[in-house]
Amino acid sequence: MTAGGQAEGADPASARLPSRAARLLSALLYGTCSFLIVLVNKALLTTYGFPSPIFLGIGQMATTIMILYVSKLNKIIHFPDFDKKIPVKLFPLPLLYVGNHISGLSSTSKLSLPMFTVLRKFTIPLTLLLETIILGKQYSLNIIVSVFAIIVGAFIAAGSDLAFNLEGYIFVFLNDIFTAANGVYTKQKMDPKELGKYGVLFYNACFMIIPTLAISFSTGDLQQATEFNQWKNVLFIIQFLLSCFLGFLLMYSTVLCSYYNSALTTAVVGAIKNVSIAYIGMLVGGDYIFSVLNFVGLNICMAGGLRYSFLTLRSQLKPDQPVEEEDVPADLKS
Repeated sequence: MTAGGQAEGADPASARLPSRAARLLSALLYGTCSFLIVLVNKALLTTYGFPSPIFLGIGQMATTIMILYVSKLNKIIHFPDFDKKIPVKLFPLPLLYVGNHISGLSSTSKLSLPMFTVLRKFTIPLTLLLETIILGKQYSLNIIVSVFAIIVGAFIAAGSDLAFNLEGYIFVFLNDIFTAANGVYTKQKMDPKELGKYGVLFYNACFMIIPTLAISFSTGDLQQATEFNQWKNVLFIIQFLLSCFLGFLLMYSTVLCSYYNSALTTAVVGAIKNVSIAYIGMLVGGDYIFSVLNFVGLNICMAGGLRYSFLTLRSQLKPDQPVEEEDVPADLKS
């Protein structure tokens, strides 16, 4: 066990797992959390008509801070105490973090689930581009062709979207940019000898909750949340609290998946999850308007995403893959 592994000593069970098992389990956790939170948020923002996506994001940040701080106090996990170097070490993650939160929640409320999940697939080519530029990675022609199919399918579906919502499209494309950049920079910042995965999560939430609260107050989002007429509805409150907890789990599982795999694998797992959500969204939610061209575009996009997912995960899980050796954390190499 290396010094870096000891610094993350809060989860020795994970460190002892074989590399392939750790990768698969972290990817499965991320995919499950990502799937569930989209459905819960969609119910809150559309079915119940909750008008304050920023306030919901604040609830998720507060839950993250509370769970991690209590866990640190009880010595369940470890991350460094605050010092003046931490903001420099984290930059630009806090800005990407809050942008990802707000744009994701806003786009969920303004688009049908099928269109939301298709447009979210632009995260994949953006992640590929950023990993090439920032992390110096290279990808095969098969993967590039699959990405091209995703883009073509998404453009066909978007061009024939009968429920077109410009504001929703802007938010979802911003969400794609923030998600891709957040994943790549998180991978770069998670050195166990520095902040580690728990430190990245905790200080991200701490630095951004007050500015986000200020944004919520200044835009009227906070007032809309406090005046919402469903706060006496037990089912609404349960789903709101569930969303806050799932927000924490999603942030944790995203970091965990990027830690044991790569930002690219995290984006790929999200693409697989989106297939299920898109087809479920055609049957439930009531805001999907069918057209032949839109349906064809959806399926082209999904096929490209699945092909891309298969190629990338197969590459990630090869134990003798030299390119991916750098992605294996130090505590798994020892």
